Amino acid sequence: MEGMARTRNTGQERDPLPIPREIKVLIAAAFVIAIGFGIIAPVLPQYAQSFNASATAVSAVVSAFGLTRLLFAPFSGRITSRFGETPAYMAGVLIVSLSMFLIAFSQEYWQLLFFRALGGIGSTLFTVSAMAFLARKAPPSIRGRVSGAYASAFLIGNIAGPVVGSVLAVFGYRVPFLIYGTALVVAAGLVFFLLRDSRLADRGKPDTRPDMRLAEAWERPAFRAALTSFFANGWATFGVRNSLTPLLAATAFTGTGFWLDGPQIAGAALSLFAVGNIAAVTFSSRLSDVHGRKPLIIIGLLVAAAGTAVIGWMDNPWLFLALCVVAGSGTGTLNAPQQAAVADIVGQERKAGPVMSTAQMASDLGAISGPLIAGLVVDTAGFGWAFLLTGGILAVGAISWAFAPETNLPVAPGGPRTGALPKVSPPERPAAPPDAG
Repeated sequence: MEGMARTRNTGQERDPLPIPREIKVLIAAAFVIAIGFGIIAPVLPQYAQSFNASATAVSAVVSAFGLTRLLFAPFSGRITSRFGETPAYMAGVLIVSLSMFLIAFSQEYWQLLFFRALGGIGSTLFTVSAMAFLARKAPPSIRGRVSGAYASAFLIGNIAGPVVGSVLAVFGYRVPFLIYGTALVVAAGLVFFLLRDSRLADRGKPDTRPDMRLAEAWERPAFRAALTSFFANGWATFGVRNSLTPLLAATAFTGTGFWLDGPQIAGAALSLFAVGNIAAVTFSSRLSDVHGRKPLIIIGLLVAAAGTAVIGWMDNPWLFLALCVVAGSGTGTLNAPQQAAVADIVGQERKAGPVMSTAQMASDLGAISGPLIAGLVVDTAGFGWAFLLTGGILAVGAISWAFAPETNLPVAPGGPRTGALPKVSPPERPAAPPDAG
């Protein structure tokens, strides 16, 4: 039975289920992809400038990737549902790989812009298909732990990648893109060969599961709350953190006499955010399987909101760096539970493509609009108000979840949740013998 595990003598606890092998393959591929993405992150703006691009044109190269992710997310959901998660995943990874090789050999700025936008199409395809794959393959009792392991692979790769990218930059701007393209081919190869048995099994038994219609998901308050928190997290974590936090550090702490200068503090801030994130996701993912998704999502959003709202007013670098850890731990606390909550809503009996693509769109929309709106606030009112606004967006996400129901429900009223005890159906009673005479 789905979610069944080895139970101890008490009947109330169980040994934890291992993460299935096919999910471990996807986690390993995610790590390879994340390292590659981190390799090109510090190099891409400088590479764009080498084409005599203005600051606006450089920003356009960065934004084009996110914009195409947002626009093509609905198509990614449909493709995933029609052709299956694994083929869609490999196609997406290979599209991004192709875009990296083309970027490496770009001769003009417009080529760089176009090929970077092409990478966004592949990125949303493999992201949505991976989310759908995890929703289908992860045992219900460890959905949170699986989401946490997948997120941690990306986080660790994103930490290691920029270090490698900075070293490789001495060989020229094109080399990191060639390496990333090659790493993506390796990731696609891992999925193709190591998931061969799973892919053939899926091919032998056509996926007849019905799609969960987006309208049906929208009727559920928990899904609407999840879209709000995905948007808020995209705004704060993938948008403002990457764009304004380094700028704040470089502006506020340059020439202060601190043992790290402004740009160095910017790098330390991003690293400490990631450290807090990884530390939190390790425990929150497991706790959400046992105690529910909702409490951890709300706690994570509130902690991230508190850390983010005041960070822009800091003039002490130690407090600034400490708040980066706080904000990162809040984000890490909510990430895996909110991902698992969407998987709870879909379940394993439905195709998840349209629902997962909508959640991804909410995050991308926040990541695109957050830096633009917060940047305008910085120009007109200063960093403090921009980060206060961002903290408010995260608080709105917490409020939306406060009125939403729990998605990881107890297996019986007042009983343990699926993360603590698998659901076991009672045996059927034998039919009563007919009356004699």
